[in-house]
Amino acid sequence: MNEELKVYLVGGVVRDALIAEQVADLKVRATASDRDWVVVGSTPQQLLDLGYLPVGKDFPVFLHPDSKEEYALARTERKQGAGHKGFSIDANPSVTLHEDLSRRDLTINAIAQDSNGHLIDPHQGQADIAAGLLRHVSDAFTEDPLRVFRVARFAAQLSGFKVADETQVLLMRMCSDRDLETLSAERVWQEFAKALAAPNPGRFFEVLEACGGLTYWLPECAGLSLGSIPMHHSDPAARFALLPISAKGLAAILARLRGPNRYAQLAADRHAHLSMLEQWPMVEPKEFHRMLDQLRVIHAEERLQQLVDLIPATAIRQRLMAELPALVAQLRQISLSAEEAKALHGAAYGARLTERRQAHLAHYLLDKQK
Repeated sequence: MNEELKVYLVGGVVRDALIAEQVADLKVRATASDRDWVVVGSTPQQLLDLGYLPVGKDFPVFLHPDSKEEYALARTERKQGAGHKGFSIDANPSVTLHEDLSRRDLTINAIAQDSNGHLIDPHQGQADIAAGLLRHVSDAFTEDPLRVFRVARFAAQLSGFKVADETQVLLMRMCSDRDLETLSAERVWQEFAKALAAPNPGRFFEVLEACGGLTYWLPECAGLSLGSIPMHHSDPAARFALLPISAKGLAAILARLRGPNRYAQLAADRHAHLSMLEQWPMVEPKEFHRMLDQLRVIHAEERLQQLVDLIPATAIRQRLMAELPALVAQLRQISLSAEEAKALHGAAYGARLTERRQAHLAHYLLDKQK
């Protein structure tokens, strides 16, 4: 079907393939969403007639009927208002590939590949890959303030890449002009979460601090050193929970960026309970039972498992993973006799059950501490 269209592969998959070729020790992985295509010389109706499915209403982007990969009509953009929707888009069939590439953020993302494998690189993106530079394509870079966060995120994703001096000037100007304040919380969160999942998330904070990009959205992250970012866990929610920031600070970030509840729960659990788990089995039975109750472990073990997984010490983490499931199963099986259940009601019933489980836990811990 693509033979009927003039299409070019663009974006992350082209960039990452070139990086893998030029930097042998750098491990990069292009996801399915990185395989984007640009279509030159066509119209929306032509794509619809070929079975492509439109995506949204703001941009001329379509999904391939079979692969479901994104195909976008070549377009130009002109800034006409505030925010990420304040652009006038021109996607008429006369827009050229070079014009489309010129609207992109960084030179390393402005490389296209035709069906024969030939690269179209009008902004010397390959040279910047070889030099390890994150450099803007044009001064139109400043029209979308989200690009400040994107540059920082690419620095976190691409080991050894640094911001070009001339691009650093633009980043600082955009921050000092308070352009970042026009962004939506959802867009900032997307970049933040991607950076947390990157190979070197500390670079995200470093780049933003250097240009003043933390002030409005992430002031709690100021001063984070590269060595203070947890790296033993690949889950971005876990990395967020383990940031060397207070519980109050993490909660403030999530409220401001409207982060998912999963991040909020894990961060709160980490600050409330992780230090106790790290002392296993030298814990006080009543306090440990109170923790299990707050985590609702008797009903579901998922929160406890996620919390244990945050422990950086391998020996303690593995011991807890081996011992806690059996302990929880034992506590779950403890119940009151029919006579007791009949005699006790409400709070009294719960208090007696708690007493039995705490007693079992005390015996269990005493045995483990020997």
